[in-house]
Amino acid sequence: MERISKTNYYLDIAQTVASRSTCLRRMYGAIIVKNDVIVSTGYCGAPRGRENCCDLGYCLREKMNIPRGERYEMCRAVHSEANAIIAAPRELMLGATLYQACIDGATGELAENIDSCQMCKKLMINAGIETVVYRNTPTEYRVARVEDWITDDDSMGKIGY
Repeated sequence: MERISKTNYYLDIAQTVASRSTCLRRMYGAIIVKNDVIVSTGYCGAPRGRENCCDLGYCLREKMNIPRGERYEMCRAVHSEANAIIAAPRELMLGATLYQACIDGATGELAENIDSCQMCKKLMINAGIETVVYRNTPTEYRVARVEDWITDDDSMGKIGY
């Protein structure tokens, strides 16, 4: 039996966390890991105490035909990266890696070529996260260096979610 790589092990956990997401469009899950210890997890969902889209039975952004990557202020959810950062002490995020996976809400399949939105990239920069690993397939992934988002300001313009 071939042993799973450590990166795919963490991405499997992020994908499981994504299954808790309450978003009807895209179910994201994130985990922050430092020194082989899971520091925190986060998934997309409405702020505590507010109704989730899955409970309401609709997505306002979808109802309004808002394209992916636009008008996040209309979204009920707090993004997975933000929830993971909120749940972690900053000293444990310095130099850490954030692993992220996404399940397409319509198909239930793994979403490929995911990226973080501009706001979440800013949060990861300020949190001190060093690397982000995005799952593309059950065995393939893309690695982003957060430092590149600082030195290449154009990278912040990419559309996520």
